[in-house]
Amino acid sequence: MDSFLEEEEEATAAVAKSPAVQARNTLLPALHLPFLPAHLYQPASSSEHKSSFRRSKEVCLSYIQDAMLQKQWKRAAEFMTFYVESLEKDFSTKCVGPSEMIWRVGTEILCHHSHSSMKEFNFFVEQMKTFGVKRYLKICLEHTFHLLCNGLIDEAYQNLSLAESWRYGEQTALQDKEMKLIQAYRGLLDYYSWSKQKNILLEHGHDGFEDLSVEQEMHSCFRKAALNLKEIVKVPGVWDLFVKCYVDLLEFYGDHNEARQVLNEYAYNSKFPANPNAHVYLCQFLKRHGESKKSLISALKILHDIVPSHELMIDFNNMLQKSKKRKKRQLGLEVIFAALDYAGWKENVKAWSCLARQVKQIVSSEKHLDWIKQEWNSRKDWWPAFHFSRYLAKQNWQENESLSYEKALVAGILLGKDCKYFRYVSRQGCRARGKRFRLLKKFINKHKSVYQGIASPSKSSV
Repeated sequence: MDSFLEEEEEATAAVAKSPAVQARNTLLPALHLPFLPAHLYQPASSSEHKSSFRRSKEVCLSYIQDAMLQKQWKRAAEFMTFYVESLEKDFSTKCVGPSEMIWRVGTEILCHHSHSSMKEFNFFVEQMKTFGVKRYLKICLEHTFHLLCNGLIDEAYQNLSLAESWRYGEQTALQDKEMKLIQAYRGLLDYYSWSKQKNILLEHGHDGFEDLSVEQEMHSCFRKAALNLKEIVKVPGVWDLFVKCYVDLLEFYGDHNEARQVLNEYAYNSKFPANPNAHVYLCQFLKRHGESKKSLISALKILHDIVPSHELMIDFNNMLQKSKKRKKRQLGLEVIFAALDYAGWKENVKAWSCLARQVKQIVSSEKHLDWIKQEWNSRKDWWPAFHFSRYLAKQNWQENESLSYEKALVAGILLGKDCKYFRYVSRQGCRARGKRFRLLKKFINKHKSVYQGIASPSKSSV
């Protein structure tokens, strides 16, 4: 593919004076690129700076980096040719260093070059596997990712199978880790095949010998997938996708105890890095299988401490509000306040409804007002502008009447009837003859003596 080393379009006069552009003015004999197909060879340009490229590979690499950062892939390919030539002339260079450089930069160029093809990419990678045997497994992994990104699942599986049977000298600890990754990704593709066969069975049901063969294939894929996935989830690390797939396999075949053990280990084993998703998966599993509220609340509490803005906080709040224990109900108020500290929750009707319902109950009963005060004290200086401005009142009213109602109730309790958000929404609601807005206004006025102790407007106009 001769276009790999075609000349770039003529640059501006200022750029044309730079060494990078002057280096393309004169043609030399063709350079030999042992890592690319023969039809990609093309005479490379050079200039008075060619010798400097050979003397200083760092200078050449800076040109390659500059071209790649500017997404000038043809120019990057040309300078890559100079780099390889300089290595061929430098017999003192160790093969370990340049092999990774050529692999990394070469694959990047091939991935982005406008005239690249899968055939040439595969050819290049196969050559790099031979050239950098110590990085064989790592190159195989990245080759697999590239194949998967291009929808070549069967080719990716074959690539992983070949890598799994590869051996070179005495296996090191690094190679052992890489081999586990190879096996894990092969297990992931076995899971994909199992899932396809499962969907076929669920769609068509049991129907003679054809379905029997599908079921046998499905069970075969299950055994291979489970074997490899089970091993990788034992290794400390972040294995979200692998854990989800393995748990799905176990749940389908009714092994709930093993699935629970895997998720508990993934979430609570101190050898694994902190990972919010591990707790999410555990909470979802406990909820799916109707586990005790105590277990679910305990898991959700840990998730709240790590990610107070997670969507499961709505469920957590609802569970806590149903508790007969004061501490849990107070924690529920803390949970919903904390969630609404985040911008992603500003227009969440469910969250505002939870908060509105709880503060209304507290104000009506005139008990536990200190709970509201405690949460409000740390927010009174910034929540008014963040949640209760007149601009937001107008926007919320136009876009979601239910949201504006819930927020107006909370604003009226926290900031009083003179809050701009409450005044605007209650006025618009009464004009629209909304009964609930008239009741809202009466509620705020009725409990004026109670919420006056709570409302603490910031110094700025609200």
